[in-house]
Amino acid sequence: MKLGLGLYGSMLNEENFRFAKQAGATHIVAHIVGNFNKGRARTTAGGTQGFGLSDPEEQIWSAEGMRALAQAVRAAGLTLEAIENFEPAHWYDILLDGPRRAEQIEHVKQIIRNVGAAGIPVFGYNFSIAGVWGRDEVPAARGGALSVGYHDPEQPPIPRGMVWNMVYDQEHFEPSGSAGVITPFSHDELWRRFEAFLRDVLPTAEEAGVRLALHPDDPPLETLRGTPRLVYRADLYQRVLDTAPSPFNGMEFCIGTLAEMNDGSDIYQVIDHYSRTGRICYVHFRNVRGKVPFYDEMFVDDGDVDMAEAMRILKRNGYDGVVIPDHTPAMSCAAPWHAGKAYALGWMRATLALV
Repeated sequence: MKLGLGLYGSMLNEENFRFAKQAGATHIVAHIVGNFNKGRARTTAGGTQGFGLSDPEEQIWSAEGMRALAQAVRAAGLTLEAIENFEPAHWYDILLDGPRRAEQIEHVKQIIRNVGAAGIPVFGYNFSIAGVWGRDEVPAARGGALSVGYHDPEQPPIPRGMVWNMVYDQEHFEPSGSAGVITPFSHDELWRRFEAFLRDVLPTAEEAGVRLALHPDDPPLETLRGTPRLVYRADLYQRVLDTAPSPFNGMEFCIGTLAEMNDGSDIYQVIDHYSRTGRICYVHFRNVRGKVPFYDEMFVDDGDVDMAEAMRILKRNGYDGVVIPDHTPAMSCAAPWHAGKAYALGWMRATLALV
């Protein structure tokens, strides 16, 4: 297995590449959509704007932008393993089955070609209307460290002009939520849209040499803000794999999200089953306490999951891809994010050497 670090768009710079290298990482996962304003507390529940405005700016997504990013990572002695998440402004009508769907499918295909041309082997994504929503930040981790969790908040409807918890259409955005962004639809309809998406883009991904890696829904609820969810139970990941048996249809395997699922599954059996498929593209390595609708994210060594056993299962089943620390509690110091990541990376590096 290879140790990696995920960085948001505004953090993709030489200083943070050096930090990753110093902490023992060899690979980077770039979450470009994270250029939204994170000045407030780390919450996805409060306010009317969600994560903020989805910026369709093209340069970073162009062939030149992807090559430049990959080269900057290589210059730091690291490898760019994956791009994480499509920009909502680029694919909202793919999710909503709206009038610009065909146009946006072609644009997404070109983005995948650009990623492949830059030598980046994986594209992670989450096929969801509501996106990651409803978490707040509380001092729930060891020693009162701030961490995000889900505590069964009230679920307002999704306003017009918003998808994936980001505003893609400011002109028609109605933050009051008086008019929902969509009419109600079923889980079967969401699966139809997802299957159509795979049929349309998977051949391009195969040609480009880019594995598509689906993240499970977080929080893993059957519905969120009145919209259905795709992978809110562990067994539904198998339906994703069965939809298209190509090795380029894979998983962005989030252990924390899978552990949060209130579906009666055993997390160690889940890891064992899916790590035998050869379809895990990369792993989000996160520990939690509790299950939906109430859970908190914890330090890697201090939750409900024995993460050393999780690592042991992955290794036993021959998984040799990238493992990154997912969300980490913020430690009480001048650099809370970096300290939390450094702690997780150090623990993971030591565990990899021992299991």
